[in-house]
Amino acid sequence: MIDDFHKLEPYALSKGEKSKLLLHAMQELTEWHKRHCEPYQRYLDAIGCNLSEVRTLEDVPFLPIRAFKELRMKSIPDAEVFKVMKSSGTSGQRQSQIYLDRETAVLQQKVLLRLLGNFVGMHRLPMLVIDSDAILKDRRSFTTRGATIMGLEFAARRMVFALDEHMELKEDVLDEFIETYGKGKFIIFGFTFMVWQHLFQKLRQLGRSADLSNGYLLTAGGWKKLVHQKISNADFKGTGKTVCGITHYIDHYGMAEQTGCIYAECEYGHLHASIYSDVIIRRYADFSPGEIGERGFIQLLSSMPHSYPGHSILTEVEGLIEGEDDCPCGRKGKYIRILGRVEQAEIRGCSDTYDARI
Repeated sequence: MIDDFHKLEPYALSKGEKSKLLLHAMQELTEWHKRHCEPYQRYLDAIGCNLSEVRTLEDVPFLPIRAFKELRMKSIPDAEVFKVMKSSGTSGQRQSQIYLDRETAVLQQKVLLRLLGNFVGMHRLPMLVIDSDAILKDRRSFTTRGATIMGLEFAARRMVFALDEHMELKEDVLDEFIETYGKGKFIIFGFTFMVWQHLFQKLRQLGRSADLSNGYLLTAGGWKKLVHQKISNADFKGTGKTVCGITHYIDHYGMAEQTGCIYAECEYGHLHASIYSDVIIRRYADFSPGEIGERGFIQLLSSMPHSYPGHSILTEVEGLIEGEDDCPCGRKGKYIRILGRVEQAEIRGCSDTYDARI
């Protein structure tokens, strides 16, 4: 059932059609992880979850995201662990550890290719990465940054890294990439702040430009640093157009705990949930489901995690659902706005209670 589900077009189903299929996938995954992940089973027992009462997507029990930092949340034997991914974290913070088997890793890659293909076409394209290849040294253990790049590697006809190990722009590599691929369609990928600092600003400092006008700039994360520098989305895109001629931008939201599941930005600036995933807004006071336009904690559902119970997680991020099935771009499903991390959100043990001083 789940395998057939992942063969469908990512934004083709309306609310009723999607909910029925995704609910079935969520029920299967919840039952699977309860049987194969002891900490998850204990958690479900502690909150009094009765799986027979899961009749809607809003009924699917959510796991606090911090559980991945505190417990070994995996549903496979150690011998089947293919790769371990680690979330990004500031100094002194624990990192989430995400255990992947080959089945989950391959599925994540296939789904990610389908999602990106909906925006840039299904053909593999040359990719200019605004990062250093040093980030991929250990291919069995990755940070979020490395895992994101590794996840895109299979989608690229050729992947070229624009920065050296000291995070300096390699002008000769950039110019060679443009000479070789610049007349056709290609992808530029980078974390937002790194693109701003190591490409846009560096080119300004050098007093030069680079013709990347045929490229699609795929970005992720890093907006917090730009906001602190009072650099808006419009500033970012305006500079990209001036310095590099870029007019095609695809920002996306995602996290290590649900790798392969991204919420990509359409031409109208909306972050879209595909049929393989969904977003529920949880109210601060009692975690009940919020309405469209209502702010709250973001709960993320994904049909992909088989090796770890990451199919339904409650994040520490605030957001809202802007609409559903009515985006002018024509893509079905919910589209969302991310408002930022709730800095003082705190999970107290396994009671799934937050202290939200907002």
